[in-house]
Amino acid sequence: MDLRYGINPQQRAAAAEPVRPGQWPVRVLQGSPSYINVLDALNGWQLVSEASRALNRPAAASFKHVSPAGAAVAGPVDEVSADLYGIDRDRVGMLTSAYLRARDADPKSSYGDFAAVSHPVDTELAELLSRVVCDGIIAPGYAPGTVATLSRKKNGRFLVMEADQAYAPPQDEAREVFGLRLSQQRDEVALSTALLDNVVCGALPTTAAQDLLLGLAVLRYTQSNSVCYLRGGATLGIGAGQQSRVDCTRLAGAKTDTWWLRRHPAVRALAFRPHIRRQERINWHIRFIEGDLTPDERTRLSTALSEPVPELTDQQRTQWLTGLSDVAFVSDGALPFRDNVDHAQRHGVGYIAEPGGSVRSSEVEDACREHRITLTRIGLRLFHH
Repeated sequence: MDLRYGINPQQRAAAAEPVRPGQWPVRVLQGSPSYINVLDALNGWQLVSEASRALNRPAAASFKHVSPAGAAVAGPVDEVSADLYGIDRDRVGMLTSAYLRARDADPKSSYGDFAAVSHPVDTELAELLSRVVCDGIIAPGYAPGTVATLSRKKNGRFLVMEADQAYAPPQDEAREVFGLRLSQQRDEVALSTALLDNVVCGALPTTAAQDLLLGLAVLRYTQSNSVCYLRGGATLGIGAGQQSRVDCTRLAGAKTDTWWLRRHPAVRALAFRPHIRRQERINWHIRFIEGDLTPDERTRLSTALSEPVPELTDQQRTQWLTGLSDVAFVSDGALPFRDNVDHAQRHGVGYIAEPGGSVRSSEVEDACREHRITLTRIGLRLFHH
């Protein structure tokens, strides 16, 4: 398979070939993939496949730069997402709901994403994708007419890939870096609620266990260090690729706060002029929430709005954030210090899953007891590089 280019456009010589001759895990139905497109597709497909298998529901992920911006299983679509995408929340299909919930976790980052879904694309999802800024999708199949719908997107450059559900990857995997070939056994530990049996403190209800299980699937395909916050079968914030784990915790926590503040009445009341596009509205919502607008941004926001609005105060933010609760938090590696717990509890976290095994694991446990957070130790590290 010839690729458009490698990781960067100047890397023109790029190709992909199956490890076992003739056995392709995916095929291209429309468009021409780049190196990163293929990585997003392969990681995204594995994530949604495992999540759907573990939770027995359709799953979707929105990938950017080889990590998910959001992931979710099918479930209720709230009014904020329904209004944003112009859909009837009471009639939306399961697969479309999964993708909408995945994209809603971080809609700023999901601009120009690569979508992955666990079930065949239906007409409803194809029509939604035709209306959002998305670069491609991977799925195990496509209903009649959906590929044609998607092929018209981006002037025929929209990438449509199909995954082979029956494909079983080799037990060993390898990569070449600077003249060295690195090989390792593939991580094939099955994700199930049995991994959550070691509850160190607190009680773990079924809904929280399902969120934690989804978090394990998400982090297995997120660049490490990584953590994620989840609630109701969807990610609220993902922190990926930071050298310090607590930086991931704080970054993902800030995204979680933004997700919740987008539901604030003052944010929902922003009245934009008709010509302002969806992504511009999303970006303005987030900047309005963050509150540190530059003089130029203040001018442009006032121009984008049909009527002026007062700024969101710190008191309003703080008061609204106290309403966020029952959030699950998952870490792909052991929490090395209690600071991760101290920061996580500020974002409504009531349940934590982490591998354990740190020299300060007892301090992490003490912090969870102090904040009345349920802690479960899975004994499984899920680094991904």
